[in-house]
Amino acid sequence: MTKTFNFWVYLTTNPRKTVLYAGMTNNLTRRLVEHFQNRGNKDSFAGKYYCFNLVWFEWHQYVYNAIGHEKQIKAMTREQKEALIAAVNPTWRFLNEDICGMWPPNAALLEALGKNNGEDGFE
Repeated sequence: MTKTFNFWVYLTTNPRKTVLYAGMTNNLTRRLVEHFQNRGNKDSFAGKYYCFNLVWFEWHQYVYNAIGHEKQIKAMTREQKEALIAAVNPTWRFLNEDICGMWPPNAALLEALGKNNGEDGFE
């Protein structure tokens, strides 16, 4: 039996869509919730700039492919990142609810992810 792996490269933005953050994860729902819980945290880029709104994502089966594409995206200009987003999400609609099933995260979603409001980090 072949095991399938899931890795996601993604772009988030702040509510005003003025800042972009590129990341990679093996659990997109969990990572979006972590970004949301971390909003306003001056010790992280995504937290400092409130980058928790998902505008683009891409699935990879292999971690090295995902890491490589994340690095490529981080090296892109703002214009190139905007073109990447516009190709699949021309209105820059926030996709968090599509991925998480609801947004913002409530107690049920946090419970499903094994997180509490005060908790941070990974499971």
